[in-house]
Amino acid sequence: MNDLEFGTRNKKGDWAPSQHLELPPFWSWPPSLGRVLGWVMGYVWPWNLVAIVTALLWWQLVVPDAGTLRTLGWGWALQLFAANWLGLFAYYGFFEWRYYRRRVQQRQFKYNGRFPAEQPSDVFWFRSQNIDNFLRSFLVSVPIGTAIEVLLLWAFANGWAPAVSWSDHSVYLVCLVLLAPVLHEVHFFVIHRLIHWGPLYRWVHSVHHNSVNPSPWSSMSMHPVEGAAYFGVALWTLLIPSHPFLAVFLFHAAAFGAIVGHLGFDQLALPGGGAQKSSAYAHYLHHKFFEVNYCDNGSVPLDRWFGSWHDGSPEGERLMQERFSKKKERLNAA
Repeated sequence: MNDLEFGTRNKKGDWAPSQHLELPPFWSWPPSLGRVLGWVMGYVWPWNLVAIVTALLWWQLVVPDAGTLRTLGWGWALQLFAANWLGLFAYYGFFEWRYYRRRVQQRQFKYNGRFPAEQPSDVFWFRSQNIDNFLRSFLVSVPIGTAIEVLLLWAFANGWAPAVSWSDHSVYLVCLVLLAPVLHEVHFFVIHRLIHWGPLYRWVHSVHHNSVNPSPWSSMSMHPVEGAAYFGVALWTLLIPSHPFLAVFLFHAAAFGAIVGHLGFDQLALPGGGAQKSSAYAHYLHHKFFEVNYCDNGSVPLDRWFGSWHDGSPEGERLMQERFSKKKERLNAA
């Protein structure tokens, strides 16, 4: 692959795509049926499909029956935690090993020209971004997310969450599962804007933003408060009539889906040949500039509506700098 056919590389070795980010086509008028169908395919394949398939596997093979779930016990809770930990380790580990250890495509399509291992820093545990991010992800965030998942399954089993059955409401539940990633986007945008507020940023979110050059291990590297808020998306099942499977799926959408914005590459060379678009650029720009793209490039254009959208173009850069200048003027005036 020659990445210079698809973008440019600056003197520091950072690569940027020539094609700018676009909002989903159904927000444009008149909508194009072909583009809408293409977007729907991209919505499902591959990242959301991974969450759907893994959630189904966990539901069939790991989550115990309702009778067991009615009693809050260490046995089934640790079983679920072990499955989550090992599954996520294998999934994230594959991307880390292939693209950051073996470096099968070197720096082709890599947004930041350097690898985290080349940038030791005192902001990380053991001065290593890789070690720091791994420990925070798998010893902090995954246990917190699993604890929320366990409590929700227990609540459903005891009738403390509004539940409907698949036999009576199958169409409704299928639609709910398909729309769950949209719920995750909106939830993420709200908590993300909140933890960018000064004190919360310094005490909580700065932990994640230490990784200016994100990699797969960065995906769930969070302060415990942020981890609880992030996986708290599954708590919406306490308000929305649904099914315990939705709680499992929302955990998987958050856990397995977090990697998308932290892959660090625009395209990924596949083992059998060819390449897969990563959809990571919008969130990379957030890590680079901090105050843009709080919701990445999702199905709901919340960043466009709230004035924090950056599409990677010179115009997006100009608008961002204007916002920063106005913010600086307000702070100076205060």
